[in-house]
Amino acid sequence: MLAYRFGLDEVMTKLTILRDEFKYARSYNPIEHVSSRLKSPDSILQKAHRKGIPLTLEDIKAQMFDIAGVRVTCAFQSDIHRIRDLLVGQQDLTLLAERDYITQPKPNGYKSLHLIVQVPVFMSDRVEPVTVEIQIRTIAMDFWASLEHKIYYKYGKEIPASLLAELKDAADVADALDVKMEHLHNAVLAIKGSTGADASADMQGLIPSQDLLEAFLRSRGPEQAPDVDGPDAG
Repeated sequence: MLAYRFGLDEVMTKLTILRDEFKYARSYNPIEHVSSRLKSPDSILQKAHRKGIPLTLEDIKAQMFDIAGVRVTCAFQSDIHRIRDLLVGQQDLTLLAERDYITQPKPNGYKSLHLIVQVPVFMSDRVEPVTVEIQIRTIAMDFWASLEHKIYYKYGKEIPASLLAELKDAADVADALDVKMEHLHNAVLAIKGSTGADASADMQGLIPSQDLLEAFLRSRGPEQAPDVDGPDAG
């Protein structure tokens, strides 16, 4: 467990350096928040039983890749692959596996980019390779995943089918918000280099807020969606 803790520290140091460099030396910082967690021994044993992993140190190390985990939250989807490339490009970090749940979301709507990496930890008598899972996602993806996790465990990991459909709809709304904010971000960057008529032309491409609102209301179901064009709208 100590080796995994040191592995987390190594990855967190890399991300802290990147975040501080962007913050102080560049005009834009893609890293909004970074957190880490280490599975408890009880959680490791429970998962080993659930996955049928033999209860030996060697088998657990070889087959369980999320004992040490780091989560990186960023503002825009384009930031996800930027952070990914910066991490994978570091010489002492080895990419073992990559799971892209953004281009191929899970059936419930979950989206995130998972990297399974290995970092060397220099102990007093040896170099210990440690496996760490890194999850990279947007604020909207993280918001949805956090609430879905709470609901999942509240129902004892057996969510009613009706709620599963609503969770998927909510994930679609979160994705629409990501798309809109990415478009706004790109438009603002373009406007910063434009003046007068050029800036006005750039603003023409922005997605109306009404579209996002209507998508959200549709996700709630027709029985809950008020008439947004009625006299009380606003």
